[in-house]
Amino acid sequence: MSSSTVEFTDRVFGLHRGGKMAVTSTVPLTSRDDLSLAYTPGVAQVCEAIAADPRLAADYTWASRAVAVVTDGSAVLGLGNIGPRAAMPVMEGKAVLFKQFGGVDAVPICLDTQDVDEIVSVVTALAPSFGGINLEDISAPRCFEIERRLDEALPIPIFHDDQHGTAIVVLAALRNAATLLNRKLGDLRVVISGAGAAGVAVTKMLIAGGVNPAELVLCDSRGLIHSDRPDLTPVKAELATLTNAAGRTGGIGDGLRDADVLIGVSGGQIPESAMAGMAPGGIVFALANPTPEVHPEVAARYASVVATGRSDYPNQINNVLAFPGIFRGALDARATRITEGMKVAAADAIANVVAESLQADAIVPSPLDPRVAPAVAEAVADAARRDGVTP
Repeated sequence: MSSSTVEFTDRVFGLHRGGKMAVTSTVPLTSRDDLSLAYTPGVAQVCEAIAADPRLAADYTWASRAVAVVTDGSAVLGLGNIGPRAAMPVMEGKAVLFKQFGGVDAVPICLDTQDVDEIVSVVTALAPSFGGINLEDISAPRCFEIERRLDEALPIPIFHDDQHGTAIVVLAALRNAATLLNRKLGDLRVVISGAGAAGVAVTKMLIAGGVNPAELVLCDSRGLIHSDRPDLTPVKAELATLTNAAGRTGGIGDGLRDADVLIGVSGGQIPESAMAGMAPGGIVFALANPTPEVHPEVAARYASVVATGRSDYPNQINNVLAFPGIFRGALDARATRITEGMKVAAADAIANVVAESLQADAIVPSPLDPRVAPAVAEAVADAARRDGVTP
């Protein structure tokens, strides 16, 4: 191991020692009077008021501005099913990103169960403490059912970031890449490599954003998804009826022949020979971490715009561009759910931040750009009101 690697490793463990977050008070606690207001006897008056009118909890507790970051540790980053304890550093990281970029308080909750019914039951029971639920790193297809059931059961926003955060930033990036290349979304032939949680959500998001579903093809580990395949899950079967109107079959190379766009969300490697079949001047988003489906230097031989999920290459498709502002806007509007309109509005807001300064290596804002979260929050709150999901 090189000295630089050792140094980096030491810095990583040093930063994480003791965890990355703490609870701080927003009120003074320096006198007997302070204690009587913040706790007993004053707090009893607030409790009685909320018991009489539960709607007051949004005004007199932190619940309306707090989010639970919930995982079962079954699909963590590129690490897989590592369980709840090993997932905690990621959930803590998510929570501090919420606070830093969106001003949203978040609590990491790692559940020691991977049973769908138990997860739904536990999160439902915890929900009165929070204004929203961010589901994180839960494997497909279980994540689809968990999100759906919680969305139906709870009057607060439910958002599986691995699906929708990725999809929102992909739509923003594709909008700007198409604009830069003087193309229209509806004219693009798009191939999505990967049909797990992110692939399914990206597909639905792109269709909602204006991509022609007939010219969109998904590919999973067994090949292109089409209506005649007998091995499709219900989710994939539904997508097969919406996409691939030409009924293309075969593998990723067959799908990429004359394609304008490749979006990789699978982690599987795509050979250069398949890339060579793409239409010239196209777009490649290779988003697997830490190893993209196509190395950016290889992708650049066949595409005019290249993006990855990594911070050490241009055009990082990073979910932090989306989720802090989405929850900030949803909480500000007191939205009861996250609608497709709110997601599209978030994508438009992200794209618009850099719309006047587009370059091939700058189609999305930096994750550290302070303009992003406020722009997304405002757009999402406005969309929530338009969609009728606010009080």
